[in-house]
Amino acid sequence: MGMESPPKLLSTFDKFLLGAAGCGVIGICALIGVFAYLWQHPPSARATPTSTQATGLPTPAPTPTVPGFDFATATSFPAPAGTFAPTLIPSPIPSFGGGPPPSGRIVFTCFIDQIDQICLMNADGSAWKQLTDVQGTAFYASLSPDGGTIYLSSRESGNFEIYSLTIDGKHLKRLTNRLGSLYAPELSPGGDQIVFTNESGGRQEIWIMDASGDNPHAITDQNDIDPTWSPDGSMVAFASVRTGDRQLFVMKADGSDIRQVTNMNHMGGRSTWSPDGTRLAFYAGPLGKHEIYVVNLDGTGLVQLTHGGDNLGPSWSPDGNWIAFTSFRDGNNEIYIMHPDGTGQTRLTNTPISDWQPRWGR
Repeated sequence: MGMESPPKLLSTFDKFLLGAAGCGVIGICALIGVFAYLWQHPPSARATPTSTQATGLPTPAPTPTVPGFDFATATSFPAPAGTFAPTLIPSPIPSFGGGPPPSGRIVFTCFIDQIDQICLMNADGSAWKQLTDVQGTAFYASLSPDGGTIYLSSRESGNFEIYSLTIDGKHLKRLTNRLGSLYAPELSPGGDQIVFTNESGGRQEIWIMDASGDNPHAITDQNDIDPTWSPDGSMVAFASVRTGDRQLFVMKADGSDIRQVTNMNHMGGRSTWSPDGTRLAFYAGPLGKHEIYVVNLDGTGLVQLTHGGDNLGPSWSPDGNWIAFTSFRDGNNEIYIMHPDGTGQTRLTNTPISDWQPRWGR
């Protein structure tokens, strides 16, 4: 019988293969065990925690941003240089007591990035927009009778001059050149003349010039300010200290037949005619306590329309149903409107900047 041959010794490679096979078997067994456990003990569903679940508090809404105002602390601060803010959004359009909303547009002064600019909105408070982005003050704006052009005072050139501006804000044109410091321009109802205040040599006078800026000349020679045309263009109302304390006066468009209308303490400046030309609205009162009044041209029928809040600069609507004015009653200059009997007082603007000097147009 032959003898059985002895087994051969395993090579190193054979040992590696056998080891790997063994590990594979063990791994497969482990996986089978895990699947078997999960089959018998399925995991319960758990929602991914949100910021509210994790902290117990709701996630705060993002803070809005407006150049020059900190909503978190409700305080103003200097806005970054060169910031332009044409898209500030006012509060929702008021209901106006369920009646028809006012019509037309209101031009006004808005204090943006520490500079007065010219802004415009619909008479119901909608479509608020900034029209100018000048580096020097722009204020005392008014609308032309047809609603297509704005007239204003600005020191963009270094001196307060009269400018015209198209209603879209695209074409700013200087009309005057070094006549003095010029304020409160207003185009006549006929569209051919501009009346304004000229401060020169320590005195303020009422001047008139052609709509083109030609032929500027004075029509008063005393301390007179804030002229405004009558609806038919035959007269101009203005404020003056010519009789002592400042009072409201009217005169013919050529500066003749000057008549005093009021006899009150602490008279303001800007006034406005009723569309039928029979009454004037104005403001008066001590500093910080101004009120809006209406009066007949002969000085009779004086009625106080506001009561508290420091109210200034009234402007009658073209249809006669409303008067726009500035009020500080909410701690910041905002534009309000009311009926000519003082009822229906409604705020139109609600921005962290100062909105003032409203002037109503079509």
